[in-house]
Amino acid sequence: MAQKEEAAEASAPASQNGEELENLDDPEKLKELIQLPPFEIVTGERLPVNYFKFQFRNVEYSSGRNKTFLCYVIEVQDKGGQVQASRGYLEDEHATAHAEEAFFNKIVPTFDAALRYNVTWYVSSSPCVACADRIVKTLSKTKNLRLLILVGRLFMWEEPEIQAALKKLKEAGCRLRIMKPQDFEYIWQNFVEQEEGESKTFEPWEDIQENFLYYEEKLADILK
Repeated sequence: MAQKEEAAEASAPASQNGEELENLDDPEKLKELIQLPPFEIVTGERLPVNYFKFQFRNVEYSSGRNKTFLCYVIEVQDKGGQVQASRGYLEDEHATAHAEEAFFNKIVPTFDAALRYNVTWYVSSSPCVACADRIVKTLSKTKNLRLLILVGRLFMWEEPEIQAALKKLKEAGCRLRIMKPQDFEYIWQNFVEQEEGESKTFEPWEDIQENFLYYEEKLADILK
């Protein structure tokens, strides 16, 4: 079974950008936190190291992780048969539009109906019921889109409505799987800011493989 989150980490208050509230005696740090808008969809190419280490960690219980982080890769085949790729990430707060919905609102409208798109999402947790419904509806209307979703954790997987939503995703042709340690390393290399002086080598956290196997078994049971 996946290891439960350490008590200290679970009980620590989290700021609106997912960090623990610490070192607030630093005026610049405090100013940064105060100026952050509370519920905003954020877009970019690379996310900060601490966001990745906290939000993507594949623990069983996700206390304090009140965001969805969605890293995406878009591969498009043009009319000449050439494949071009682009990538970026979206993050949200679970109070307004989720990152999955933001992708469909911000990114998909730019797609050319005459081209074919293969999209891969690397998401910190699996979709909620509303987002799963939106994915199903979008895939049914956007025939030139194929979607693969890799998730770090399963969101409230014990709930029957969540299980039903995940099954609908599969039925709609959406491929869904749990991230392997190699997938977390891919995110680290391609979506995380490489800070000067920091090691650029991905360092797996304790129980990353065990937690992957735990969630993989749960998802297989749900989708069988």
